[in-house]
Amino acid sequence: MNLHYRDTRKIDPTRGATLGDNTPNDQDRVEIGPTQLAYAEWAAAGLALPDLQEMRRYRWERLTQHVVARGYAGLLMFDPLNIRYATDSTNMQLWNTHNPFRAVLLCADGYMVIWDYKNSPFLSEFNPLVREQRSGADLFYFDRGDRIDVAADVFSNELRHLLAEHAPGNMRLAVDKIMLHGLRALEAQGIEVIPGEELTEKCRAIKGPDEIKAMRCASHACETAVRAMEEAARAGVPRGDMSEDDIWAVLHAENIRRGGEWIETRLLTSGPRTNPWFQECGGRIVQENEIVAFDTDLVGSYGICVDISRTWWIGDARPRPDMIDAMRHGIEHIRHNMALLRPGITIPEITERAHRLAPEYQRGKYGCLMHGVGLCDEWPLVAYPDQAVPGAFDYALEPGMTLCVEALVSPEGGDFSIKLEDQVLITEDGYENLTRYPFDAALTGGAI
Repeated sequence: MNLHYRDTRKIDPTRGATLGDNTPNDQDRVEIGPTQLAYAEWAAAGLALPDLQEMRRYRWERLTQHVVARGYAGLLMFDPLNIRYATDSTNMQLWNTHNPFRAVLLCADGYMVIWDYKNSPFLSEFNPLVREQRSGADLFYFDRGDRIDVAADVFSNELRHLLAEHAPGNMRLAVDKIMLHGLRALEAQGIEVIPGEELTEKCRAIKGPDEIKAMRCASHACETAVRAMEEAARAGVPRGDMSEDDIWAVLHAENIRRGGEWIETRLLTSGPRTNPWFQECGGRIVQENEIVAFDTDLVGSYGICVDISRTWWIGDARPRPDMIDAMRHGIEHIRHNMALLRPGITIPEITERAHRLAPEYQRGKYGCLMHGVGLCDEWPLVAYPDQAVPGAFDYALEPGMTLCVEALVSPEGGDFSIKLEDQVLITEDGYENLTRYPFDAALTGGAI
């Protein structure tokens, strides 16, 4: 059995051997996790911490059940977020997204093997569900040069032996993402490769009790960081030297201070740069009496994504009437659509019954009405009526799903946009809005 840590002298005797989330009380632990600041803020807020040992077991059992239900011999994962889900371990996550060196095989009998960077097998030893640590899944040209095929043959041969041992007679392997040499090597071993994203996305869609607790904690940490960003913007913009990047940097810093990990996009803009949406934040100096709009896309505490959006009016003057009207329209949009949410309603039904944006906002509307969220933006996607593809998402909502409800109110040919987004849990009898951050009273005209 793997041991978590070796030096118990570093344990704080006033807290016992474990923290409230059932992880070792050791400030020098290898395991990535929240900071003392985050723990203190959650305690002050009365939040219940997740039991991470139970969360990991839930995810492992759920993945294994999905493998068995489809008759697969196993699931091979290269996606860093799927690896995080399966093992709760991390290693250079962003670098790994474009230099895939990690892989995890989960066999139908629950046996789990990770291939990690050759000098860091210890990064997953805290999780006893990971039975073996190996290396050699790095099948990209920068690392292997003109002999990728040799490395791919070695790796695929290991996989064949593992499948023969843990799923004898079954060579059907689900794979989420793989380099071309790896795919060809697996097929040369006689392994039937099946697209694995359908399995992993549907598996991750239903959150267990401890995942929901982790999301509540992550949401609190994110909103605390957003509050610091808002305070910095309101204090700094009047000086006349605060850029979009300066504001955005506060969110990054505050996320890291609470054990968060990264932010997936750069979606914060000001004034006329908010329209069209999807410009990335930059060096523009934010002026007084302007809109600042953003989308967090934040991977925070416990690796949980908190994806919320707000739009602020920075200044003492009153916003223009068309800005207030757009803000109210956006709030109506997400509240109407959120009210549709309950177990059993299908995604096509949500699309059909959704709030219709006014004609002047149609061209600039967001790419979806809603999307799943967990370790990142996830399945499913709820499309607008004119963007829905028949048969793509013919599924009903279930308790334990978490969704982000979107609104982008962007006047065609205009000089501003309103971006709003809340994160929602599907409950046994309806929904719960996990987002507590208020809408800007100046832009609502005092009425929301």
